[in-house]
Amino acid sequence: MASALGLPDNVRETASVIYRRALDEDLLPGRSIEGVSTASLYAAARQAGTPRSLDEIAGVSRVEKDEIARTYRYVVRELKLEIQPADPESYVPRFASDLGLSDEAERRARSLLDTAKEQGIHSGKSPVGLAAAAVYAASLLVNEKVTQSEVSEVANISEVTIRNRYHELLEAEDSVALN
Repeated sequence: MASALGLPDNVRETASVIYRRALDEDLLPGRSIEGVSTASLYAAARQAGTPRSLDEIAGVSRVEKDEIARTYRYVVRELKLEIQPADPESYVPRFASDLGLSDEAERRARSLLDTAKEQGIHSGKSPVGLAAAAVYAASLLVNEKVTQSEVSEVANISEVTIRNRYHELLEAEDSVALN
């Protein structure tokens, strides 16, 4: 699964350490081995700052998204893992690269996300959705046109989500420009 997601070896190692700890702490009864191993990989990727969305993880696993999320929360809680919320900026380089965008577009996307954080509009929003919208907005701002459909495909998120976050990002940007 780690290979299919393009995750580095250190994430795979961390995932196996988390899995072995779950095994040692007797967390497996009542849960599938595949569910716990998938949740361990998801946790390891987030710890390493190379997060993948639950949809991406579920796409390479034989476990349903809901079970992965439930098992992930259980493992994190029981093993007292320190995991920061996913930062939308950590998704930007991969999305920009997959869409063939320039460094300038990537920088602009990061700038939009910084403004969103300052304005507090990121709270409670999907980091994947925010990153996808920032990449889409940035591509337009630097005249490297990509479609919402292309961004939706790369980020595995709906065009509606991209549109909604896109408008919020631009409103935040406008309110900063006015002040």
